[in-house]
Amino acid sequence: MFENSSMYKYFLWLLKLGTLLNLYFLFQTLIPPLLFVDVHVRLPAQIFFIVAAFRCFFPVNYVTNAVLHDSLFSSVFITRIFATFSEVAYIYLFSYIIRLFNASQIPFIDVLSWLMVVQVLISQCFVWGAILIGNQKFYFYEELGWGMIFVINTIASAILYWTLDSWDGRELLLHLNLLFGVFYLPWQFFHLKSLLLSAGHQEIGEDFHEGISLSILKKGLYKSIQVKNPTTQSKAWGGIVGMTWMASYFAALIPVWIYLTIRLV
Repeated sequence: MFENSSMYKYFLWLLKLGTLLNLYFLFQTLIPPLLFVDVHVRLPAQIFFIVAAFRCFFPVNYVTNAVLHDSLFSSVFITRIFATFSEVAYIYLFSYIIRLFNASQIPFIDVLSWLMVVQVLISQCFVWGAILIGNQKFYFYEELGWGMIFVINTIASAILYWTLDSWDGRELLLHLNLLFGVFYLPWQFFHLKSLLLSAGHQEIGEDFHEGISLSILKKGLYKSIQVKNPTTQSKAWGGIVGMTWMASYFAALIPVWIYLTIRLV
């Protein structure tokens, strides 16, 4: 169905509804009672909502430089800068929730929560490497890191679920962590396989580089800032995988999860 260009165009325009949803969530954090939520939860959530709203309105594809709007804001470079702050922020939020639940002060749980933050920083290095160097294997390593983050989140949540005596009405937060792990991790396994396959099929030519040089970095930086490919072709956006990823990540699933988190914390 979504191999058709016009159908994918409809999806990309419907994605803008995610902008409204994220802005609604953001507005709720600016007024009581959410205005008074712990700043370690509220501020990362606000950063995420702002960036997710932007990405819904100006979607881009890092590999093909596909854009919906040929605009200054439809830039891989600008999007990636915003996404870097957003991703570090919301993983910090999830790690903080794990530490909040760790009432027994189990050191292993706290270590796991901080490993999530370390890993998201490592993943940022890989995605920037993929953009600037043009080697798609770095996207695989980036997403492998995301898989590790949510393996850790799921394991820590499972341990807490079985050891906590008092929930304080916040058990839904752990339920959401576990539920996400159950569905996301198998999907991520197949996603990683597709990324590895794409990297293996990447043409050996002027756009593929094993090494790093100043000229390669300059070319990658220029491409990320200036090159825009206005298209609604399904292949340029990653097909059904790209559609699922965009809709879940910054239009529906993750925003709702984060909003529920700040309401229940």
